[in-house]
This record gives sequence, C-alpha cells and structure tokens, in this order.
Amino acid sequence: MRDPAGLRTAARVEAMTPPGRDRGVDALRALAIAGVVLGHWLVTAWVPGPRGTVAVSSPLAFMPELAPLSWVLQTLAVFFFVGGYAAARGLRTADGRARAERAGPARARTDGPARAAGPAWVRARMGRLLRPVGPLLLVWAGIAAGLALHGAPYATVRALALPALGPIWFLAVFAALTAATPLLLKLRPGVTAASAAAVVLAVDAVRFGLGGPAWLGWVNLAAGWLVPYMLGVAWAGGGLASRRTAVALLAGGAAGAAVLVAGFGYPASMVGVPGAGVSNLSPPTLAAVAFGLAQVGLALLAHGPLERLMRRPRLWAAVALLNLSAMTIFLWHLTVAAVTALAALRFGAVPGLLTPPAHLSWLPERLGWLPVFGGLLALAGAAAKRLNDRVSRSA
Repeated sequence: MRDPAGLRTAARVEAMTPPGRDRGVDALRALAIAGVVLGHWLVTAWVPGPRGTVAVSSPLAFMPELAPLSWVLQTLAVFFFVGGYAAARGLRTADGRARAERAGPARARTDGPARAAGPAWVRARMGRLLRPVGPLLLVWAGIAAGLALHGAPYATVRALALPALGPIWFLAVFAALTAATPLLLKLRPGVTAASAAAVVLAVDAVRFGLGGPAWLGWVNLAAGWLVPYMLGVAWAGGGLASRRTAVALLAGGAAGAAVLVAGFGYPASMVGVPGAGVSNLSPPTLAAVAFGLAQVGLALLAHGPLERLMRRPRLWAAVALLNLSAMTIFLWHLTVAAVTALAALRFGAVPGLLTPPAHLSWLPERLGWLPVFGGLLALAGAAAKRLNDRVSRSA
C-alpha cells in the first residue's frame, strides 16, 4: 500500500540533503540514540514500597543473566565517537569558510588547524546542545514541587527524578568535549586517546587495587569518554581508514572487556545496576573503555553498509528526522517513562511499569509500554521544540 504523505516527506528530505552529506555517520548517530533510549526503557523500573515510597530497580538486579542485553543497547561510545567526528568536521568546515571570507576563494583552506571560527562555532554548538536542557529542568522543578506539596516522600521524588535527569550528566561531558574541540584538534588524536585510556587504567588501579577513594572514579567521567571522542576526531582527519584497524579495535576491545570481566571482577553489565557495588558506567571503568573500543571498531565496519542503505529515501528520511531531534530525544526519553510511572501510582502494581522486574515475564510486559513511551516522547519533543523556538526568538 502506497503512502503518498510518506513519499512526499522522503522526497523533501532527499531534496534538502547536501550532496556530500555523510549519511552513514547520521545512521550511526541514530542507532546510538535508539540504543540508549531502548536500553533505558528496558532496564529502568520503579517499584512501589511502604508508606507511599517508590524505589528504582532493574531487571539486571534480579536476572544477571540478562547482562548481554546491555552489550547490545549501551551505545554511548558510538554517540561520543560520532560526536567527535562531526565536531572536527564541522569546525574545520567553519574555519575554512571564515578564511574564504577573509582571503577570497583562491586562498581559502578547509584542512588547517581550527582557529578563526573557533569561538563562534563553539557558541553556536553550545546553544544547540544546551538549549533543550532548560525546559527539562523546568518540568522537573514543577514535578518535584508538586510532589512535595502533596506530601510525597523525598525518596520517591529522588527515585523518579534521578534517572530522568541522568542524561544531563552525559550531555554535560559531551558539551565540555565539544567546547574543547578547538584545542583537541591541535593534539595528536591517537596519543590523546591512549593517554586518556591510561588515566582510566591508573584511576581503576588506585580505586580497586589500592583501596583508593571512590570519588576518584569521577576523573574517568571525562577521561573515559574522551577516548571514543578523540577516535572520532582521528576518523574525521582521515585516520582509522583501513578495515584492519576497525577489526583490531573490535577484536582488541572485546577481548579486553572480556578479560577484565572474567579475570578482574569487573561487572558483566555495561550499564549501572541498582544496589551493585561497582558500575561500569557511573563513572566509566576500564572495562567500559575497552567495550567502547569494540563499539568504535564495529561502527567503522558498519559505516559503509549503512551509507549505502541510506540511499533508500524513506530510510534516510527517518534517520534525518531522528537526527534533527537527537538531543531532545536523549534528554526526555526517561522523563516520559518516569511521568508514566508517576501517573500510574494510584493504580497500584501495574504490570511492566510498577512491579518488581524479578521474572522474565516482566520484559514482555515492559515491551507493551514502549508504544506509550514513544507517543509521549513525540509529544514532549514537539512541545520542547515550540518552547525552544520561542526562547530563541526572544533572545
């Protein structure tokens, strides 16, 4: 059955796409966002407790055999890898345009160090990245105030708000790396990535081997994600071009993660598990970095096939539209799940939403809620876009 509206949308998106657009990179970003969203929707649960309290839980806490699910759906390294690639390409292009305006087309260069357009480019990127945060914080300020006025326990407010606002931590790190891109482009990407990995190794050795303080692990929040980000910068500069390099990253990263999990006691889950003593993600551990290297290798191998696949107009239209709302989706996806759970509290134990995720039957029950989450996310995205546009016009 033909879909004229869908065909028209696909045709418009196709016509608006620049000829040199790297559609494979956009597809990788879309897959990374989809993995994060689906993963969080499947492993984040809320369980009612005594005296009106609500606690955060996860099926991984009850069924550790589901840890391989996190290997598929924890795609943050790809998100940072593609982010580094796009930032490096974008800044070099902006710098080339600035030079062209000053010196004329004959003297314009787009491949030199990013200097001329750096501050303006950073300001524009920060606006795009951080503008969606304001509406999210306003909504949660209202929710928290409303819950407090109705006598909700602090534990309940925290259990609902903390997961929902968690993406801001990762966005803050991503924004910091983006702001530092003019400086990072002056460094050797491979050496910088290796140095960042060495920092993570040293921090983990002190924390886990020498009994160092737990707070030291937060150094890895920047160092751990700097590794895939700088690999993306290297890719934008023509590095990581060979298939052999991609296979080496995939095999070496996977082997390293396996050794760390099996031989050194790192958690098998690549996402945090409530109640666990150590999380691979908050803050990142060496196992998460090794796993990220494997994801980068897989992304490099998948790039070519995805680029060809994106020549199909409808697929490309879906990916392009998702990329336009990537930050909004990333920020709001857990909020819609938390708000759904909050609205259902009056009904007691709602299967797949407000029941302990202790049995495999919980997973199909949760899958039944995903269309609800998806619909609410679309509404939240549209509302956030209108608010962002209004703020932009008044600025």
